[in-house]
Amino acid sequence: MAESPELNSLFEKTLAWLYTHVLTPGTFTQMSLLAAAAMIAAGIQIISAQRLAQEINNLHTFPRLKAVFYNMRRLVFPFVLFVLLVFMRLAVSQREVAYRLDILGAAANLLAAWIIIKLMLQFIGNSFVRNLFALSIWGTAALKILGFLPATVTALQNAEIDLGNYHLTALSVVKGAFALCFLLYGAIFVSSLAERQIRVSKSLSPSSKVLVSKLVRGFLVVFALLLGIMFAGIDLSLLAVFSGGIGLGIGFGLQRVISNLLSGMMLLLDESVKPGDIIEMQDGAFGWVEKMGARYTEIVTHDFKSYLIPNENFITQQVVNWSHGNTLIRLDVDFGVHYDSDPRKVKALARDAAAKLPRIVLDPPPICHLVQFGDNSINFKLRFWISDAENDVADIRSQALLGLWDAFKANGIKIPYPHRVVYLHEDKAA
Repeated sequence: MAESPELNSLFEKTLAWLYTHVLTPGTFTQMSLLAAAAMIAAGIQIISAQRLAQEINNLHTFPRLKAVFYNMRRLVFPFVLFVLLVFMRLAVSQREVAYRLDILGAAANLLAAWIIIKLMLQFIGNSFVRNLFALSIWGTAALKILGFLPATVTALQNAEIDLGNYHLTALSVVKGAFALCFLLYGAIFVSSLAERQIRVSKSLSPSSKVLVSKLVRGFLVVFALLLGIMFAGIDLSLLAVFSGGIGLGIGFGLQRVISNLLSGMMLLLDESVKPGDIIEMQDGAFGWVEKMGARYTEIVTHDFKSYLIPNENFITQQVVNWSHGNTLIRLDVDFGVHYDSDPRKVKALARDAAAKLPRIVLDPPPICHLVQFGDNSINFKLRFWISDAENDVADIRSQALLGLWDAFKANGIKIPYPHRVVYLHEDKAA
């Protein structure tokens, strides 16, 4: 097979470049120094890791600050390696050598950029977002330090596609993606700060606080999305082409989500349900409203179970709001006594027993009605009012029944129970 002169020439040029720039004494020396420094830095990090962890655990400070110290603990290796490279470069530069210290200088600059970037991003609580931002910024800085940034920008500009009359390049897509990530996180961060300030405001009602918080977060997120699209160089008028399809998709695929969002807005506006209310759902769930979200409302029961109920259920189903309007709640307790008992005396004992309970209010006073002459008992209904339904309704009913039991025992009034009499007939023929 004949050899191509072009291939031979390319091979010779490649070998010449390797011998000139890579396979040189200077490169070997710098790589050896870099490897030695990396081994020393790794050893120092291994030795100091446990000691630093103990010192951080012993600190009496905020948990967020402790988390920052834990993250900074991982910078021991790059910091020690950076210091060693700086000293090595200074020591070698003091002696006359026949080569430049490009590799040691580039490695030191890359480490310095990484340390500075990680320190600047410690305020970001989410580790995934923090690492994503750090790698993105450090990657750009690395291209700049190594001198590859202009060539990379040119290559991204040359990668382009045409969408009708619009010209889209890979560089605009990358810039738009970075800008969108930064803007979205900034919008969420600013909205979180605003929610904290709104939450401590005394001039707003609980439902108004939730409504204002959701509006602020929604506005900032939408604004960040539009701004990120503009940074990408995309004309916003192009989105009008897809508006019909997006609206159709929302109408069919996201109708329950939109229904819950609108139901949540209606609940916040009319204040029929608000944080802190005592709620009883149609399926028997009973508790207080802990949080009202955009899609669901969280109800916490007395056994500390959290029910995440879709907002549309509060609009389409029957809901008992024990805190809506008057704070007084009326409860009924049904009971029966033996037919030998005096009904008037039973009514008086029941009223007195209910009035002695601490949670029952005396205005209006407890009342007792005779409601039925049953098969086995005279049936009564005891009615009383409470003002603290959030402290459990079942408990006050139990206390009322125990009070009736003690009062009836002390006054000789019997509580009947069903019984049966069985007659056995003998067969005379047998």
